Amino acid sequence: MKNLLILSILTALALPTFADWKPVGDKIKTVWADKVNPECPLPEYPRPIMERQKWKNLNGLWNYAITKKDADLPTTFDGKILVPFAIESSLSGVGKSITGKNSLWYERKLEIPADWKGKDILLHFGAVDWKAEVFVNGNKVGEHTGGYTPFSFNITKELKDGENSLSVRVFDDTGSIPRGKQVEKPRGIFYTSVSGIWQTVWIEPVSKSYISNLKITPDLDHSSFDITVESPSRRAIAEISILDGDKVVASTRTATNKSTSILVENPKLWSPNSPFLYDLKITLTSNGKKVDEVKSYCAMRKFWVKKNYWQGATLMLNNKPFFTFGPLDQGYWPDGLYTAPTDEALKFDIQRTKDIGFNSIRKHAKVEPARWYTHCDRIGVVVWQDMPAMYTYKNWKPRNFYEGEEPLPTPENEATFRKEWKDILDAFQPYPCIVIWTPFNENWGQFKTVEITKWTKEYDPSRLVNPASGGNFFICGDILDTHSYPAPRLVVSDISRINVVGEYGGIGFPIKEHLWKITDKNWGYIKIKSAEDALEKYTSYVESLIEMAKTKTSAVCYGAIYTQTTDVEVETNGLFTYDRKILKFDEKKLTEINKKLSNVFDEK
Repeated sequence: MKNLLILSILTALALPTFADWKPVGDKIKTVWADKVNPECPLPEYPRPIMERQKWKNLNGLWNYAITKKDADLPTTFDGKILVPFAIESSLSGVGKSITGKNSLWYERKLEIPADWKGKDILLHFGAVDWKAEVFVNGNKVGEHTGGYTPFSFNITKELKDGENSLSVRVFDDTGSIPRGKQVEKPRGIFYTSVSGIWQTVWIEPVSKSYISNLKITPDLDHSSFDITVESPSRRAIAEISILDGDKVVASTRTATNKSTSILVENPKLWSPNSPFLYDLKITLTSNGKKVDEVKSYCAMRKFWVKKNYWQGATLMLNNKPFFTFGPLDQGYWPDGLYTAPTDEALKFDIQRTKDIGFNSIRKHAKVEPARWYTHCDRIGVVVWQDMPAMYTYKNWKPRNFYEGEEPLPTPENEATFRKEWKDILDAFQPYPCIVIWTPFNENWGQFKTVEITKWTKEYDPSRLVNPASGGNFFICGDILDTHSYPAPRLVVSDISRINVVGEYGGIGFPIKEHLWKITDKNWGYIKIKSAEDALEKYTSYVESLIEMAKTKTSAVCYGAIYTQTTDVEVETNGLFTYDRKILKFDEKKLTEINKKLSNVFDEK
């Protein structure tokens, strides 16, 4: 009787109930799918690098409708969708696709907490794929293009007392835009497309003067951090404190939008073996009054290239040789596609990667939510960050330096690439785990390589630039990255740059009860029928990399990326099954051989 009364009240209030949502489809799922709370999935604060105390999560059940591309906000909807899971995913509760002829509309009601009165209200989106137009009470507050970066709007002027309407129109044409591994017809190494809101949506109250962004750059040579506190206000003062636990080890006051250097005596260093993070407390004052405060963190570390033209270039971490070794991480989930079901799941891939002896991850053709990078910072994992690709396969020359004329995108596509690449660098600049920027993979949409590489290095000189992982090779950047399947080889090398094998392996070992699809098209770069044989082959590859790292020639290998962390859809060459339920190799033996390579230079 009591349950019936509660249901009646919810129905009367037109609030979503559990009956409005359930996962769709018959594909395999992770253990975290059952832990998704439809009332507020992914409830954690979404941006730990700049955290405010007051905020409100807007994840949950929204109305949705698929309409013609230019249609206005519909008066009726197709049903409920669970934000922030893409409409194609099982966890969205919808499981439908859209095309470039459609718009995907979202709508929900919104009330501002009473104790936020007098504050400006910022509306934040972690990421929406691809173009988002945002409306409050029917009035457009802004739009954003780019499927991988966060954006915000000040919606204060459009709000009214009581209930407000928040709606979003999404356009996503999986064509020539940066899209990573997404395709309309999944096959082989290309996977199900993703559309719409796929990261957390939230609101925060702020003053007219507030902290809008942080830039944090460690400078080990001078034992200092260069920090910029960005704000719409140029008259406010930022007070910055660096803490080791409860102890303030350095502090300063500075004008906003201006870089300041803060000295830390005898700084503790960050590395995969010791991922120490300093806490940051940043307070904004205006006319002597505190108007904003955020928590953040920073890490002291230095990755650089030591050049010796007789012995070749050396990859250095904190002034010691370093071998960067990790898996190729696609960031796909059988139930959430681009979105991990829970924060525990998001952390799982990183933690298990570290557990089994790797020190790095190559984030392949995708950008993750901010919390993913914070997990890497805290766990101690080096990240190679790719730009999600636009596709062009013309004139790929992966076995020698490129001497032809690079194919050029349309001016519109070039502008899109440049904008989204800059947005990625801006959004993730503060995260210390990111060590390598990679604008191109193989020759997928590769163009003006020397120019793009030069711009990237000048825009963020604190990191290494890998011009084109396995792509068409030019003499530029910090890294020469060859792809070699299945066995790792330095197909091309360069005495003046770091030589790495950016992809190798791909040992296909399908486990029937954990496949995305039962088909003879499940594949890997090689097929192995038993766990023992797979591990033997894997071990032989790592042993060859150890020899490549120990060679006395100038073509020393300083990094390698194994394909891949998990199976993804019909690609079955993961170390883990797609549902993350099984590690395919003997963990003790796998960890032992991986650590031998990760620590190969510790013996010197």
